Amino acid sequence: MISHATIYVIAALATAGVILRPFGWPEAIWAVAGATVLLAMRLITPSDALRGIANGTDVYLFLAGMMLLAEIARIGGLFDWLAAHAAKSAHGSADRLFLLIYAVGTIVTIFLSNDATAVVLTPAVAAAVRTAKSANPLPYLLICAFIANAASFVLPISNPANLVIYHSQMPPLVAWLARFTLPSVLSIGVTFVALRWTQRKALAQEIAATVAVPTLSRGGQTAAVGIAATAIALMVSSVYGIKLGLPTAAAGTVTAIVVLGRERTSFGTAIKDISWGILPLVAGLFVLVQALQKTGLIETIATAIGHWSQHSPTTTAYAVGVATALASNLANNLPVGLVAGIALQSANVPTHITSAALIGTDLGPNLSVTGSLATILWLGALRREGFAVNAWTFLKIGGLVMPAALALALASQIR
Repeated sequence: MISHATIYVIAALATAGVILRPFGWPEAIWAVAGATVLLAMRLITPSDALRGIANGTDVYLFLAGMMLLAEIARIGGLFDWLAAHAAKSAHGSADRLFLLIYAVGTIVTIFLSNDATAVVLTPAVAAAVRTAKSANPLPYLLICAFIANAASFVLPISNPANLVIYHSQMPPLVAWLARFTLPSVLSIGVTFVALRWTQRKALAQEIAATVAVPTLSRGGQTAAVGIAATAIALMVSSVYGIKLGLPTAAAGTVTAIVVLGRERTSFGTAIKDISWGILPLVAGLFVLVQALQKTGLIETIATAIGHWSQHSPTTTAYAVGVATALASNLANNLPVGLVAGIALQSANVPTHITSAALIGTDLGPNLSVTGSLATILWLGALRREGFAVNAWTFLKIGGLVMPAALALALASQIR
């Protein structure tokens, strides 16, 4: 049908706009423009658009809470304090600083999500490389992007994409750990080795051995407690199958109120610097997926996967894992995860096929800067800190880092 073809074209153009950012316009403009054109041309109804937007409610709350926590931590000086400690602990070794940042990034991703790594850790790393007087900060900044995806399936809370893939059928925590612990260990380990190898020349640099550590203010201390409390709340929510958005938003709001009271900073002043454009970006992507669902595309994908899985489940699992990994780089892993989740639940496929889709959706984005929401947030955080990484530089590194990690993670899960 002509209307279906038009939806495909609009969705493709909107996605290309998000990826390429023509005229330097923010990603959100293109996603929202695509959704608006679909409405204006009556290719979707207002109720369809609202349904698509509503599907992302938990993700919006989750992101809002994380961004608020990150901004409050910055205001409280927590990032500068952590950066000074990291630089001091490195004792002048660029390699040791690399390992320290990678370890911290792994912990943050596991317990606070990959988006938190992009939003919370990136400013801290930027401060650390300045404190350490690093001549080439790129190796350390890259960690924030790569570990954000490599460690994002250790726990259900480690990536919002996990929420949309499984939706209401999230496995219990014990079952999740049994399924994803080995793939996660391999993903994290291989990514470290490969990323370290690509940056071996840059890490030959010298960094400052003597670093002064500032005193952490009461506001910074409160922000640290708030972040730790958020991690605990997310773990408890995961165990009991509670959606993660509301606890995250609540923790961020409470922490903000307490810290801003101690720092004597108005709420309006604090939130104005947050990258709120990420929320309409996600909403626009959800509307585009809702439109694609109306065309029958997702149903066709579900039928094909269901057919293949009956004849060759192992081959299908590998194919789905690779396909979601590549598709995430073409259309961003959040809408890809949503499409995959709907299709796989409809097809009623074996567990290891859904697991392969999740690994591909989470880890595949380490190929390019457009693969995941976390990487887009990372790029925004870099711009705010005065740094920049172009798409070609990232692709050259991602092309060496991602494939091996994906292959081993898939092989360990599909066994």
